[in-house]
Amino acid sequence: MQDLKGKVAFITGGASGIGLAMAEAFGREGMSVMLADIEADALALAVDGLRAKQIRAEGYVTDVTRKDALRAAALETIARFGKVHLVCNNAGVGAGGVLGAFPDRDWDWVLDVNLKGVVFGMEIFAPLIASHGEGGHFVNTASMAGWVSPPGMEPYCATKFAVVAMSEGWAAQLAPRNIGVSILCPGFVKTRIHESRRNRPQGYGPDDRTPPPADAPPSPVLSGISVEPVAARVVEAVKGNELYIFTHPEFKDAVAARFAKAMAAFDAAAESPALKGWRDRPSPMAALTANPVVFE
Repeated sequence: MQDLKGKVAFITGGASGIGLAMAEAFGREGMSVMLADIEADALALAVDGLRAKQIRAEGYVTDVTRKDALRAAALETIARFGKVHLVCNNAGVGAGGVLGAFPDRDWDWVLDVNLKGVVFGMEIFAPLIASHGEGGHFVNTASMAGWVSPPGMEPYCATKFAVVAMSEGWAAQLAPRNIGVSILCPGFVKTRIHESRRNRPQGYGPDDRTPPPADAPPSPVLSGISVEPVAARVVEAVKGNELYIFTHPEFKDAVAARFAKAMAAFDAAAESPALKGWRDRPSPMAALTANPVVFE
């Protein structure tokens, strides 16, 4: 998708933050954009703001945790614009806590939004993009938390590691259909993700977690980079069909340290007496790599 002019983008979590910045960046490239978000008032303001900048934009209130609701948003996009070429599965919530103290209902909420919301977006839109034969692209928002896991952020990291892994597989499946996949992995960006509970649906029950103390340090998100360069980097990556989109090069050493530990563990396995005699068996990974499952 090197030429974006005249194409159509669908963006979840599009009423604010990185989602809205991507909508503006793609709109400046000549794309029409459909914003999908759970916040109706913010969505209306976002659409008006884009239109004031001469960007063709529409909005649709939806909940990415409900596949039927996301499918309705997809159908409305087709009705308004005729096709979809680019899908940004961007909606996400931030949450974490101490082992054993993170409520079960919050586990459901984080998994439903951050993981299943991306799955639903892929399952619904991949056939729609493939059907018009013009190619397309997915941008799935993960995080640097999909590569390194700081203590206390395990629920969030679990979903973001999953988005990275799933997207790597989907990229191989969709490439033969001229559909690219990029994984957006930003570090700290100045958004409202630290205020995610403003959008926690009542269906997950009351918010019974212990409020943070009054003297708790401010969220590092507040000192993050602005959303505009992140969105500009996404546009570059889509045009270049890049799999991984990083925005914070300073995290490279932390990722390298994690992989160094993994490589050391492989070396330990190669020298392990317990595994002697099994190391020369044919690897099933070779067959999987040679014969990948391909999206039809």
